[in-house]
Amino acid sequence: MTEKREYTDDYPEKTLYLPGPTEVRDDVIEAMAQPMFGHRMDRMTDLYTTIVEDTKEFLGTDNETIVLTASGTEFWEATTLNLVDDNMLCATSGSFSERQANVAERLGKTVDRIEYDWGQAVKPADIRDALEDGETDYDAVGVVMNETSTGVRNPVEEIGDLLGDYPDTYFVVDAISCLGGDFVDIEAHNIDCIFTSTQKAFAMPPGLAVCTVSDAAYERELEKESASWYGGFQRCLDYYDRKGQTHSTPAIPIMLAYRKQMKHMLEEGHDARDQRHREMAEYTREWAREHFGLFPEDGYESQTVTCVENTQDIDVAATVEGVSEQYDMVFSSGYGDLSEESFRIGHMGEHTVESITELTDAIEDVAGL
Repeated sequence: MTEKREYTDDYPEKTLYLPGPTEVRDDVIEAMAQPMFGHRMDRMTDLYTTIVEDTKEFLGTDNETIVLTASGTEFWEATTLNLVDDNMLCATSGSFSERQANVAERLGKTVDRIEYDWGQAVKPADIRDALEDGETDYDAVGVVMNETSTGVRNPVEEIGDLLGDYPDTYFVVDAISCLGGDFVDIEAHNIDCIFTSTQKAFAMPPGLAVCTVSDAAYERELEKESASWYGGFQRCLDYYDRKGQTHSTPAIPIMLAYRKQMKHMLEEGHDARDQRHREMAEYTREWAREHFGLFPEDGYESQTVTCVENTQDIDVAATVEGVSEQYDMVFSSGYGDLSEESFRIGHMGEHTVESITELTDAIEDVAGL
């Protein structure tokens, strides 16, 4: 049995350069410290309708949007239950895309995988070949836009474009570690559902999941005999339409933080936020190529997480620890079996090229580069 480790208030502050959670503005943290109010009061309607409509404005979508107290994992389950009767096609190229496929199987769906080596990107032609094979009618295709474990950014726009030829197959995109820091035109690329978690590129505290839902996906759920209870499109969206609130008790303090941060994001603008993330990614890749290598396939590098290949055979665990102890900065070793073969730098949320440079300088010092 795990032994209790008492939480204290005596911890040094660390600047987070993780693939999430990431840094949160002070005024966003402070927004949570408001007196509690009831989740069926008019004040809650004001709060929830504000964050939902602001989210739609920021993302540039007319699709219905759900903001739910949950991690993004909830929408792995919900989109599968809401859209898939029998068969789902999943492209797997890392830990999180494999997990998306595993979730669907645990829910009793038949899952066909298009498997890639870790570090490789999903190829749209392979998706088309699987759809054109004709042996299986797929209810949905699932793709992870930003594979956090490998730093790969998959071409969801091209995949969505080809899925326009398959209107009965729904397109589900996990954008947990990139939405808000990597622009995607949702409707232009036939994305039926795209979802994220607030602690990543939205730069908010953990605890909320966001999902956009196309009209076709909503109608699909209405036709099904069963669907997700907590993350059901109809249940969430119909309650919002009637009451302007959530169907179940939400994490009100985190929604107050969301309201504050979304105002910052709207002020910056989606295009400018995308460009800032692009500049951070370009700097980090250039630095990685100078000192190490890049783990992702060339041309498919993430805009929010750089996975650096450890070509110098440094002690990754010791370097992560050293940077944490000496500079109070936290980045991440490689994921799973890649823990010493690579390391990951999260450049998302409110970071800038200048703050990322502070981290890379610290890594150089500790690793003796």
